[in-house]
Amino acid sequence: MRSVTDTKNAIINGEYNDKLKYLYSCGDGDVKQYAERYIDVIDGFEEIFGEGGDIALFSAPGRTEIGGNHTDHQHGCVLAGGVNLDVISAARPNGTNTVRIKSRNYKMDVIELDDLEIHEEQFDKAIALIRGVIKKFVDNGYEVKGFDAYTTSNVLKGSGLSSSAAFEVLVGTIINGLFANGEVSPIEIAKFGQFAENVYYDKPSGLMDQMASSVGSVVAIDFKSTEEPVVSKVDFDLQKHGHALCIIDSGADHADLTNEYAAVPADMKEVAAYFGKEYLREVDKREFMDNIKNIREKIHNDRAVLRALHFFNENERAQAEVKALRDNDFELFKRLVRESGQSSYMYLQNVFAPSMPKNQAVSLTLALCGEILGERGAYRVHGGGFAGTVQAFVPFDMLEEFKSKIESVLGENMCHILSIRPVGGYEIK
Repeated sequence: MRSVTDTKNAIINGEYNDKLKYLYSCGDGDVKQYAERYIDVIDGFEEIFGEGGDIALFSAPGRTEIGGNHTDHQHGCVLAGGVNLDVISAARPNGTNTVRIKSRNYKMDVIELDDLEIHEEQFDKAIALIRGVIKKFVDNGYEVKGFDAYTTSNVLKGSGLSSSAAFEVLVGTIINGLFANGEVSPIEIAKFGQFAENVYYDKPSGLMDQMASSVGSVVAIDFKSTEEPVVSKVDFDLQKHGHALCIIDSGADHADLTNEYAAVPADMKEVAAYFGKEYLREVDKREFMDNIKNIREKIHNDRAVLRALHFFNENERAQAEVKALRDNDFELFKRLVRESGQSSYMYLQNVFAPSMPKNQAVSLTLALCGEILGERGAYRVHGGGFAGTVQAFVPFDMLEEFKSKIESVLGENMCHILSIRPVGGYEIK
């Protein structure tokens, strides 16, 4: 850590520019806006917690799911990456037994470190995520002490970029930097975040969101063992292939969709249970195909059968996408992305909620992408689905037209052009 004054002067004088250009995959022309964000978060910290003292700066990115839609919770394979939208923080120890985290536009979360039990009344609140992450550090033998942190975020809410996972990873990265000497690996921090979300926040989720945010870059992840997932980085230079990554906000109604999300792994597990297994990854696809008639007769759930079929094909497809990128076959990669989108639409059925059949903004957005891009680009439902966003890979020579036509229907600033960043949870020193 260094003093607030020295840190701010260093940012203003450009001493952090190279680090920021690396972190956000940007050039000289854009680095100023990122530097200003860190000045802003320091000013926010001082306003809330007082001036003077030393300070540390942290960042954790939102994530984009590139391949493997709803495969992680069945111990499958995914392809994901950290993006150049993130939640950032200024933080420092406060010499007490109290953790205080103030996020802009939200009330301060205050946790006493002698109270790390689950609070059911705090399910679905950020304070639960903080408490859960702290609990995992303590359970792993680290002495977490009181600290103050101020955070701001430009990760789009409800965008499928997983702002909650970014927040979990940020909290883990802060604690790792302040109290664990950076000893906890990004993979472990991701697991801590998933634990907090599943147990303390009471939201079922796989591990992909946290892993992509914590590790960063583009990563292929095999969750066959969730205790020891196999994570490998993948070279993915979109500029080299003349394409941009777009995340399109469909403007869908963000009513409570927890039951819709929870039904996806529940359906898949119902099929796995037919074979005496807990997860579909443990089931052989050929055995599944040979038993479809018997499965239908036993479980009376055709949707579960279709979702299982999606899993088997999508799990193979995610691995094929990695190979296509490593073989520098971008056209094959795009075809696989389009196939992924079709499978999510037809088999996984997560593009709209059956309880709200007239609200099909994601379906409409996919249709627009198909009409504009044809086979020149690729597009698919992004993340959990049902509401939220669509991901598209758009050729540079179509980008202006694509953004204009999409926003003429969905509204201004609904098509976001992003880039992949090279690292995940990060302390900026």
